[in-house]
Amino acid sequence: MKTISDINEMIKIRNKIKDSVGFVPTMGALHEGHISLIKKAKKENKIVIVSIFVNPTQFNDRNDLKKYPRPISEDKKILKNENVDYLFLPDFKDIYPDSYRYKIIETDFSKKLCGKFREGHFDGVLTIVMKLLNITKPDKAYFGEKDFQQYILIKNMCKAFFISTQIIPCPIIREKDGLALSSRNLLLSKKDREKAPLIYKTIKQNITNGEVKKILSENGFKVEYVETLKGRRFIAAWLGNVRLIDNIVIKRREKCLKR
Repeated sequence: MKTISDINEMIKIRNKIKDSVGFVPTMGALHEGHISLIKKAKKENKIVIVSIFVNPTQFNDRNDLKKYPRPISEDKKILKNENVDYLFLPDFKDIYPDSYRYKIIETDFSKKLCGKFREGHFDGVLTIVMKLLNITKPDKAYFGEKDFQQYILIKNMCKAFFISTQIIPCPIIREKDGLALSSRNLLLSKKDREKAPLIYKTIKQNITNGEVKKILSENGFKVEYVETLKGRRFIAAWLGNVRLIDNIVIKRREKCLKR
């Protein structure tokens, strides 16, 4: 695996590659969910590029940015074990030479669900993904369905701007107890980690969104939202100082879930 920090070097290397390229953008703190994306990328492409960049522009809470886990040494070991071809590890000043004066803004879906509670979050997400896609020019880019709203926004952004990269969704990877894998899980206290699987156990029940919120609230969660949209039930909830999200596909006949 070759680690590249310089953007111009990454562009030069990419321009020389004639084989198919798969790209997995991450913010590090890699887990089995990320590894599943990498494995799929390797299966479908000759060359795989993984980026690690904790993107400040998608954090509406500065404290959240400061405490975000950054185990770069461990991440590199994981990527080497997965036989990744290139690790792209850029610096902020190089990715944002304009100091974020220019950005990508979506005016509809990004204002719902997580966007309703995290002002400017998806502006930062779409902007960094656009930059990374322009640098790496992958044939396919891989995103986990845990962040399903993000996946939809990125897919539609590429369509709107005629970006040829195919955006590939990958299934949510869960712990044995049902908790959706997330880098933020590392920040949970031992007690909260034991409680966190209740999110998945509750949202998959055939009960109303209001009942889901009630159950979780009574068990110490601070629920931001539980909504049914686009054939899925979405949830965001705080447990201690950690924000957790999840979603599941719902059955069409379960109309009660919308209430």
